[in-house]
Amino acid sequence: MNTHSYDFLVIGSGLAGLTAALELSKQGRVLVACKKEASDGNSFYAQGGVACVIDPNDTVESHVADTISTGCGLGSPEVIEQIIRGGYDRIAELENLGIKFERRKGKKNEYDLGQEGGHSHRRVLHAGDITGQEMMEVLIARVHENKNITLHENLLAISLVTTNWIGLEGENRCVGAYFLDKTTDQILAIHATCTVLATGGLGKVYPYTSNPDVATGDGVAMAWRAGLPIRNMEFVQFHPTCLFHPNAKSFLISEAVRGEGAQLVDMRGHPFMEEFDPRGSLATRDVTARAIDHIMKKHGDPYVYLDITHRSEKFLRDRFPNLYAACLRFGINMATDRIPVVPAAHYSCGGVVAEVNGTTELPGLYACGEVASTGLHGANRLASNSLLEALVCGHAAAIEISRVWKSLQNEVQIPGWKLGQAVPSDEAVVVEHNWNEVRTAMWDYVGIVRTERRLARARRRIRNLREEIKHYYGAYLITADLLELRNIADVADLIIRSAQQRKESRGLHYMADYPERAEHAIDTLIQDPPGGPLT
Repeated sequence: MNTHSYDFLVIGSGLAGLTAALELSKQGRVLVACKKEASDGNSFYAQGGVACVIDPNDTVESHVADTISTGCGLGSPEVIEQIIRGGYDRIAELENLGIKFERRKGKKNEYDLGQEGGHSHRRVLHAGDITGQEMMEVLIARVHENKNITLHENLLAISLVTTNWIGLEGENRCVGAYFLDKTTDQILAIHATCTVLATGGLGKVYPYTSNPDVATGDGVAMAWRAGLPIRNMEFVQFHPTCLFHPNAKSFLISEAVRGEGAQLVDMRGHPFMEEFDPRGSLATRDVTARAIDHIMKKHGDPYVYLDITHRSEKFLRDRFPNLYAACLRFGINMATDRIPVVPAAHYSCGGVVAEVNGTTELPGLYACGEVASTGLHGANRLASNSLLEALVCGHAAAIEISRVWKSLQNEVQIPGWKLGQAVPSDEAVVVEHNWNEVRTAMWDYVGIVRTERRLARARRRIRNLREEIKHYYGAYLITADLLELRNIADVADLIIRSAQQRKESRGLHYMADYPERAEHAIDTLIQDPPGGPLT
């Protein structure tokens, strides 16, 4: 087995991970491990933009209030304000790196700010309608130029390595991780003084998602198996408007389209959002997704429409050039055709408990971006706050690590990976079948609207599947599909257990048995001994 040592290990190559890596490179050698290509993650596909208080008529207090309101009172006001106030410096740094945000025509000193659901002001900076792609391409270029950063693609993390796990006495701390090199099928051990979890989301736990295939909840699953506390996993955000088309896989229709006046209408052409919220089609995502779900079930319809045909073709081509062109490829002209859409799993508001600076309960391990639960999002994420969090917390984690890493340096030797009696599998169909069964159970029983009975049914099915997966994991050689299956099953169990604890409806968690919000906002916390229970 190959063993390598770096000063810093960053698991994940999204906005949070690359932001942390660039800052950490000023201190020492950094390995960025990404499970596929560096650009393949939620950050790259983010269309809308970065929420930041720029407009002189806007205020930090207003942005904080919108975030708390959207989060249904569950977020931490102190954390929210800290992250929002940190946004302006991060935007300036991005522009110094070469990212160009849109300016108003004829006014080079004024940003062209978008407005999205839940925001009371225009405060979303964007680079056309492919903000994430523009940001990621620049950051990846800066990483490739940096001699202190090694970017290793096709490395799939297996598990975190802690000192207690390898039998060392004293305070338990993270000293690296094991990886499967998908190009060679070898197991690599990476030792690092500090490890940053920036593994992103978990949308692939559901069959319908806006997320790319890499979003299998790896970081949350690994942290939970290492014994860390996991918070508010019941709050899975379903994006209201994913394109409904047989050839469109995970294709998101940006919320910015609604921000520019698009209306949601049913298949009979009737606008319905004002029946659910006075903000109409600019309501927050949780309200909008439930409204669409209700209309579809009420009428037995497979989708609803997003209608922006009142806007001119010139406006749409200018404001959404890539989105417009993509819709045309599917035979849809945004200027003349209504866009068929359905809700799909989009973002996890819960995750590994972490501070704004990434610190977790486990010394040597930091978490930032979507994998982390900082207290920013509460019970529902305000649109375009995710890229803001990735930037601010990725940078803050690197600053904190830079402050303490020399005191954490160690000479720990990570033992070789033990194959035991594992043999190559001749039953890959079992993995595929279980993969589909996990995701189907989650969609049917742990979706936008939940009940006690559905959750109990899902818990039984997922428990049985996890027992099968545990046996399979011990008997056969590791593959990428098996690792991801184990992770989505573990994460599914965490979502179900969290949902069963919350006896109310709040934000993204709607329980038909408990339709009212409880008087007090309380976090859901799950922490198990390392290894995690199967019951």
